[in-house]
Amino acid sequence: MQQTNILEYLERTVPRVPDKVAYANESMGLTFSEVYHRARAIGSFLGRHGLYREPVVVFMQKHPNMVVSFYGVVYSGCSYVPIDEEMPKHRIELIFQNLKPRAIICDDVTKEMVKEFQYPGDVYLYEEMIAEPVDEDKLAEIRRKALDIDPIYIVFTSGSTGVPKGVAACHRSVIDYIDNLGDVLGFNEDSVFGNQTPLYFDACLKELYSTMKFGGTTYLIPKNLFMFPVKLVEFLNEYKINTICWVVSALTMISAFKTFDKVKPQYLHTIAFGSEVFPIKQFHIWRETLPDAKFVNLYGPTEGTGMCCYYKVEREFSLDETIPIGGPFRNTEILLLTEQDQLAKPGEPGEICIRGTGVTLGYYHNPEKTRESFVQNPLNDAYPEIIYRTGDLGKYNERGELCFLSRKDYQIKHMGHRIELGEIEVVVNMKDGIKSACCIFDDDKKKIVLYYVGEVSPADMVRYLKEKLPRYMIPNAIEVLPSMPLTPNGKINRVLLKQNYMNKKEK
Repeated sequence: MQQTNILEYLERTVPRVPDKVAYANESMGLTFSEVYHRARAIGSFLGRHGLYREPVVVFMQKHPNMVVSFYGVVYSGCSYVPIDEEMPKHRIELIFQNLKPRAIICDDVTKEMVKEFQYPGDVYLYEEMIAEPVDEDKLAEIRRKALDIDPIYIVFTSGSTGVPKGVAACHRSVIDYIDNLGDVLGFNEDSVFGNQTPLYFDACLKELYSTMKFGGTTYLIPKNLFMFPVKLVEFLNEYKINTICWVVSALTMISAFKTFDKVKPQYLHTIAFGSEVFPIKQFHIWRETLPDAKFVNLYGPTEGTGMCCYYKVEREFSLDETIPIGGPFRNTEILLLTEQDQLAKPGEPGEICIRGTGVTLGYYHNPEKTRESFVQNPLNDAYPEIIYRTGDLGKYNERGELCFLSRKDYQIKHMGHRIELGEIEVVVNMKDGIKSACCIFDDDKKKIVLYYVGEVSPADMVRYLKEKLPRYMIPNAIEVLPSMPLTPNGKINRVLLKQNYMNKKEK
């Protein structure tokens, strides 16, 4: 029978491995049976309080209990909206304004934090909700009415304006994604995941729902360990973590600081990465350290339910190459469209557009932004068909593999030439002694600004770049940083770098 509800993953797994730990951190764990019963208690509680087919905010500390709350909200027929204690207060206020939620689930710590907001609705405590009796009849009634196009979560992502946009995803797209991801990466009951991202990002779907489907285990890795690479690898070893799906900067932080000279991951056999281009020099260090591991490059936006393309790295890459994003998952098509909305020819750049079940429902309470990016397929004038325009540029290489070029925002016009800032970053990352690099563009002064972390002087960097790049691509300003600013998700924070540059310029 075809699966139509994400909770069927859990309901099929619980009878098989009821007492196995499903989600854990460094101090506690919850079994599949505990997750199941507590989630159903939360679903019953919300149902009794009249909440149905509406957003419910889960405002908790990063903890296995937060995961249970997600599933509890889905059991109630509502969609969960994850919010984290570390999110800026202003951002949370904007999210509340957009959602106008009637209910928030909190823990003891976040319950006090909610008082700082102008929030008129109900605040429910997790510990009190899971103590409530399960209403089997109510849950059965909710399930009977459920459709696979009903939203299960709303995850907020920042637009270029900094105003959060709530991406709503449904059962059907998440099931399609997790089934594809499991096939590509070879997940099974023995998979032990190490979660890197905050739980308010869609990136955590990879571990949370794959654990639910396959009966594996997910460890929520403490955030502070990502500042101490040796301790981080020791954590992976202590809990026998064998599968990670991390942003590139989390991996390069380990390799760039020569961590593998002190300690190596003993159990890792599957390493998926994404969100940024993996500098080949750093990738080689990982591959030499774990020659038998499987490395897979994943690509996709939140609006495409996480990832939509994958590339299994099975050949050698020279330092000046980038690892392709490969091709689409099953049941997904990538349309590479030119500015004239025609299919790009081989080698010709185009905007990466997604067609298929993975395209999410759009932005919550934001029809204007939804219409901008979720558009009618320009290649189809016969019937309504929505595709998602990612704003990313790509092209097919001579092997027919799709390669990410840059954001459309990072493509600049400089000295009469069209330049991808990512091409400069690739060349900088090739140099010995460089740990990470990022370019921004000063639109007013028409200057390329390079920031990097590493043991190379700006003068040496200029000499190196003059040998590698045409004159119009050489940065006009160079600054060495002690560390690269990162977003909460672990990507390089380009917006902050640009803000800091503009602030300095004004002074």
